[in-house]
Amino acid sequence: MSCLMVERCGELLFENPDQNVKCVCMLESEHFLSYQFARNTASAHLRKVFRRSEICNESHWTKIKVSTGDVRLRGQTGVPAERRGSYPFIDFRLLNNTTHSGEIGTKKKVKRLLSFQRYFHASRLLRGIIPQAPLHLLDEDYLGQARHMLSKVGMWDFDIFLFDRLTNGNSLVTLLCHLFNTHGLIHHFKLDMVTLHRFLVMVQEDYHSQNPYHNAVHAADVTQAMHCYLKEPKLASFLTPLDIMLGLLAAAAHDVDHPGVNQPFLIKTNHHLANLYQNMSVLENHHWRSTIGMLRESRLLAHLPKEMTQDIEQQLGSLILATDINRQNEFLTRLKAHLQNKDLRLEDVHDRHFLLQIALKCADICNPCRIWEMSKQWSERVCEEFYRQGDLEQKFELEISPLCNQQKDSIPSIQIGFMTYIVEPLFQEWARFTGNSALSENMLSHLAHNKAQWKSLLPKQHRSSGGGSPDHTDHGTENEEQTVTEGIAP
Repeated sequence: MSCLMVERCGELLFENPDQNVKCVCMLESEHFLSYQFARNTASAHLRKVFRRSEICNESHWTKIKVSTGDVRLRGQTGVPAERRGSYPFIDFRLLNNTTHSGEIGTKKKVKRLLSFQRYFHASRLLRGIIPQAPLHLLDEDYLGQARHMLSKVGMWDFDIFLFDRLTNGNSLVTLLCHLFNTHGLIHHFKLDMVTLHRFLVMVQEDYHSQNPYHNAVHAADVTQAMHCYLKEPKLASFLTPLDIMLGLLAAAAHDVDHPGVNQPFLIKTNHHLANLYQNMSVLENHHWRSTIGMLRESRLLAHLPKEMTQDIEQQLGSLILATDINRQNEFLTRLKAHLQNKDLRLEDVHDRHFLLQIALKCADICNPCRIWEMSKQWSERVCEEFYRQGDLEQKFELEISPLCNQQKDSIPSIQIGFMTYIVEPLFQEWARFTGNSALSENMLSHLAHNKAQWKSLLPKQHRSSGGGSPDHTDHGTENEEQTVTEGIAP
């Protein structure tokens, strides 16, 4: 049995997320020999452990650069990409340690360079150890319900949490396979279904399941929202298959390998990625380069012309980098100007790309525009992630970042500020572009309702004084907006 045949048959999932690995029978294939060889030499070990590399072609594997914990593979041409798992498990001792540069000579050093999850998976599989845990396979009832939900994937009240349960934690892979098929992308780009599935599994597994918010379910939720926006009448008739594929891929991978802390945290702990990207869109650059690495390793687009794949990589980068919340005013000002001047020409590829950037930005922060039950759950999740970062900063006597102090920053006040200064301005302009479409009106209606709900949950003293709600105009408004923007920076 070949590895390819096994992948076509499906996968088994373990109860523990850290053991959620695909068990592939390789005893009758050449892959078993290559894995045996990988155990014998450090160089081969690195080649197999660092599988999410920049270049899969052996001839292009030219150099491994090790610098302050970052392992990147540079090919002869194209966009530099990061291997999968280059983002270490967030640990203060690692974040503040810049001394382990140079050659990798021991297993311990290799382990320190990998995320815990990635090292756990790779090392156990390389040693031939199959995790022992109860198996939970989906029965036909669950599969039938998931299929029924996919028939309504274009509805705004789509429940991504229920869909994730019905797919046994595989919401991102299942959703993307369905959307690629319904949009005709598999046929148009002549994609191999097994290769597509392999790539999507790579993406899904590189999200950290221990993150309350920035995980694969968030990526699936953003992808479903992006699908809804791509169907907007003002936009849909102008979109090409390439536009649609770029929008869906960028949505699925826009937060891949997110560590659960924001950019200011990485900067003040002197993290190697902050140094690598010179404190500019650190996480977004990492998400982009990691995505390129997975695309190249999976060889999903290897059959396409080189110029086309390079263009796809660049456009993916432009889309993912647009999700940097620090660039919010830049994009909002530009969108307002276009709408004021009425000079958007969607026949032009550059204007279409700009609208894709805006659509992705909307999808990324659309939680306050969902129905209250789902919006509230997302709000609690993102605030829990903020509070975890605050606890970590307090533990190591660092200044607690804005919105990360659980004792001072309540969930209602955080959400009202977020809606007032970030969400409302963007979605109001998006509604102007769509001509107040049914979807836009529905989202703005949910937004107003959810904001009122959070206001009702504010502590009484905050409601009476206005101190807990940023939704008031005074001399502190500009500072409050800056605080909100800094606090929710990815």
